[in-house]
Amino acid sequence: MKPKITLKDIARELDVSISTVSKALKNSKEISKDTKDRIKAFAKFYNYRPNNIALSLKNKKTKNIGVVIPDIVHHFFTTVFRGIEMYANKMGYNVIVCISDESFDKEVINMEMLANGSIDGFILSLSAETQRRNDFTHLKELLDQGIPIVLFDRITEEIECDKVILNDAEIACEAVNHFIKSGCRKIALITTENYFNVSESRKDGYAVALRSNNIEIDQNLILTLPHEIDNTDVMTKFFKENSIDAVLCVNEIFAIQSMSVIQHLGFNVPSDISIIGFTDGILSRYSSPKLSTIAQHGQEMGELAAKLLINRMESVEVIEEPFKTEIINATLIKRGSSIN
Repeated sequence: MKPKITLKDIARELDVSISTVSKALKNSKEISKDTKDRIKAFAKFYNYRPNNIALSLKNKKTKNIGVVIPDIVHHFFTTVFRGIEMYANKMGYNVIVCISDESFDKEVINMEMLANGSIDGFILSLSAETQRRNDFTHLKELLDQGIPIVLFDRITEEIECDKVILNDAEIACEAVNHFIKSGCRKIALITTENYFNVSESRKDGYAVALRSNNIEIDQNLILTLPHEIDNTDVMTKFFKENSIDAVLCVNEIFAIQSMSVIQHLGFNVPSDISIIGFTDGILSRYSSPKLSTIAQHGQEMGELAAKLLINRMESVEVIEEPFKTEIINATLIKRGSSIN
């Protein structure tokens, strides 16, 4: 019995691209007759059959979209999902959501489970472990099989696909400039590990704002925290040992934790220490004082991600449109935790 082969196998054996093989088997006019004949003959000899994933995608539209998000703790991801679902439903698509729980293995398992013919395309934000491992093989394999993917928020440049991101560096710079205009000079940053692309972009914006205002970057005022544990003790030590008059936190949970620690230590927010966080969630609106925050417009991001995916899935163009990276402009919302 001849071994089962894939588009990738044919491309490797004949020294052509996967795209060329795919187009040749579809009798595309872009491919020369000699190349088409050679590829078709090879495919026929090895009894090539389109895999069930690609077959489902191309010939048996499920009208389902798979969404994989890292968690449901952060308000941001729930708003993105809401935006995806609203736009997809309007366009006649259903949405199946899975939670990776920041795990590489769960992300892979979820995508493999949905890619058995259940969905027409994916929208996802990479898990923490995926970004830490820098392993995107599962995404590349799905793209090779013809399943379109849209990445949002947590992305990688190693994957060529449509993406939706926030202007993270720019808005972080704006937040730090807001602190500086109110008289703050000792500005701290509470962030996550550097493999998170969004945290690194926000850190870059923080650094740009300080340098442009001739404030030296003090590494002692940058606190990097693991994302998955209670950081109260570490935060308490940080605020006890450093003279700080403002802090930018890369997410809402860090900001609310910081406020609690600061107040427990006897400092006043914002007269002693101002705070700005990311994500305009429920915690921000009901904290005391109410948290100054950066609205990430998750619903808008979700709608745009769904639009990009559906447009690509429904495209009938022979030559596909170039991949796009759309940028959502965040908004700084000034409330009681910072001096206006």
